Amino acid sequence: MIANKGMTPKELGFYMPAEWWPHSSTWLTWPKDPVTWPERVPQVEEIYLQMLAALTPHETVNLLVDDENTENSVRERCRFGSSTNIRFHQLTTVDSWIRDYGPNFLVGDRHNQAFNDWIFNAWGNKYEDLKKDDRIPQLLEDQLKLPRFEPGIVMEGGSIEVDGEGCVLTTEQCLLNKNRNPHLSKTEIEDFLKAYLGVSKVLWLGEGIVGDDTDGHIDDIARFVAPGVIVCAVEDDPNDANYELLQDNLRRLELMTDSKERGFEIVTLPMPGIVGGTSTDTRNLDRLPASYANFYIANSVVLAPVFGHENDLRAVETLQRLFNDRRVVPINCEPLVWGMGTIHCVTQQQPRP
Repeated sequence: MIANKGMTPKELGFYMPAEWWPHSSTWLTWPKDPVTWPERVPQVEEIYLQMLAALTPHETVNLLVDDENTENSVRERCRFGSSTNIRFHQLTTVDSWIRDYGPNFLVGDRHNQAFNDWIFNAWGNKYEDLKKDDRIPQLLEDQLKLPRFEPGIVMEGGSIEVDGEGCVLTTEQCLLNKNRNPHLSKTEIEDFLKAYLGVSKVLWLGEGIVGDDTDGHIDDIARFVAPGVIVCAVEDDPNDANYELLQDNLRRLELMTDSKERGFEIVTLPMPGIVGGTSTDTRNLDRLPASYANFYIANSVVLAPVFGHENDLRAVETLQRLFNDRRVVPINCEPLVWGMGTIHCVTQQQPRP
């Protein structure tokens, strides 16, 4: 059901909590597209099995699969003890980027839940066939049995990052891009974010990393990791194409304040260098959007992408210091990033009410 037409989540006491808020579940969509992952779908499936094994001891995983055959195949491969914590949903999807097209869950001040159903236009109309996944939140409505809000503007889950205390972090490159909502001004976009995420302050960074076809999603460059604490990706090599744009974002963060005008603690996270190379992929990619910032915070664990780079260990150690109440689980995501995203991009948290 569409929630109280004419009233926004904020007016009804709803807001998007921080990712470290206790989860009732994680949502995933089983991978299958050989165009997204050229010659790598079997490797990506193995990555999903690793994610399922790490998540299910601590929370339910709601897994979207296309059909009964896929469900049976996945069940057969889930040979870990906690696999009973997987709930399958037979719902046809085009691709696996549920962070961007799936429900954007909210909690209320009465221990209730709702979700936003933003418009998904496949990152600025880049992939016509993927736009079909825009229908997924509406199709899940009967199963979720939660109020659904329709903001009526284009937005992807990977483009926003909240601290649960009144702030949302995003980028100018993405949200101000004319391929999203060209009819809206910056102030109007801020008004939508405040009304539908329940925040009071919008924090703007500049550009995302090189190779990111989403036009600069925030979850590759800066993340809230605790109240008042932000982890920020930085490139050590001044000759790298990411160096200056990430330095600009770091400078902006150092000047920002939270909803109570307090400065943030900024912790830097290294980058994994250039990940890419030759492939039969017709996209002719020479640099993929690989970033250690694309981790996922779950109950008791943090799933961290690594890429076989010398900075892997430093990134994991940094995250483990930040999340001393959770176990950081590194997962080699080199095959996954060929789809132009990694762990955070393919997950979606559903908080406890």
